[in-house]
Amino acid sequence: MIYIITGHYGSGKTEIAINLAQKLKNPVIVDMDIVNPYFRTADAKDKLEALGVKVIAPEFANTNVDIPSLPPEIFSALQGEKDVILDVGGDEDGAIALGQFNKYFKNGYEMYFVMNFLRPMTKEPEDVYEILKEIEFASRLKVTKLINNTNVKEATTAEIVEKSMEKARKAEQLTNIPLMCVSGTQEVLKNIDGPKMELELNLTLPWEL
Repeated sequence: MIYIITGHYGSGKTEIAINLAQKLKNPVIVDMDIVNPYFRTADAKDKLEALGVKVIAPEFANTNVDIPSLPPEIFSALQGEKDVILDVGGDEDGAIALGQFNKYFKNGYEMYFVMNFLRPMTKEPEDVYEILKEIEFASRLKVTKLINNTNVKEATTAEIVEKSMEKARKAEQLTNIPLMCVSGTQEVLKNIDGPKMELELNLTLPWEL
């Protein structure tokens, strides 16, 4: 199966991608974010590869130098038998990068749109709707499920997540796309009802090291 993880900047899509990779059996995870130098899949490469997850990333993905190119290894990964997770950039440019791989999606894919209602550009369900539609148009693909990943990293509380669920359900209605789950750490989610994705936090910004 091909899993495409997308969402606006700061939504936490890379953390979702990394956690999903840890739940699958020997998958391949591809860093396709050719714009944002922070929160890269490559930052967790050693940990993932120790778990049997193959990581494909641009040469400079784990530095502050970004070269807008994608490794040719992606083509062979998409033709293989393993599950593939594509961590896609959070804007139209990132979504357009998917276009060259379009033929590989004809046999089926899941495309998850990650929402964080505490980010400036996605504070409301209507904002999510607009960005989601832009990404669908640019990628020529349809989002199949929504993930509510509202968070402020380690400062996230159960109350913050619980409050966000009303907006997540409204986004579900606006987009007519099912809300797959709410994500967060085990502690934050323990009293939240409904389907959940428990996350282990893997990423930090350079100035937090």
